[in-house]
Amino acid sequence: MEYHALQTLSLPAQTDLIHVEQRPQRQVTLKSPATEVMTDLRVIDPISINEDALLDDAHARMVSHGIRLLFVTDADGSFAGLLTATDVLGERPLKQIHEHGKRHKEIVVGDVMTPRKQLEALNLADISRSTVGHVVATMKDLGRQHSLVVERNESSGHYEVCGLFSTSTIARRLGTSLNFVRVPKAFSEIEHALMHEE
Repeated sequence: MEYHALQTLSLPAQTDLIHVEQRPQRQVTLKSPATEVMTDLRVIDPISINEDALLDDAHARMVSHGIRLLFVTDADGSFAGLLTATDVLGERPLKQIHEHGKRHKEIVVGDVMTPRKQLEALNLADISRSTVGHVVATMKDLGRQHSLVVERNESSGHYEVCGLFSTSTIARRLGTSLNFVRVPKAFSEIEHALMHEE
């Protein structure tokens, strides 16, 4: 087969850089396919940070990228957990200061992140057969603002994080508010909440 060169065009003065979030998007309803509101990490590189990085640096990375979640990696570059804006700005840094005597500028990502072993994920095979409504119901049941999606890599046999759901993204696409209250599931969480009410 013979290949021919493609025609080029001169760029006019009204040439803009594309901003994905400003592109017109299809109308989404609760009946739309779940994949419509999933951040597909097979086509978008996840933004990550090392677990030994300073918490202040992690916060700066979130702000500079306009995101509320970072994937955390360990020294080997393996997936170690998640760090959300709530982890950075919530009670966890204060706990490090009060219980471990750390100064805020000494706190690292690993001190406040949610480790991989405490995370749950949705299966991509289930997501491909589900609607936005199913995802909203699931995230409401979990009381979470983010949910990971995994797919099994047939060659390695390992699960790979391939997608992410965010209530803020879903709410924006639906044109509604999705404010879920985190319901403590474990007795220790309830006990901790009661102890800190005084």
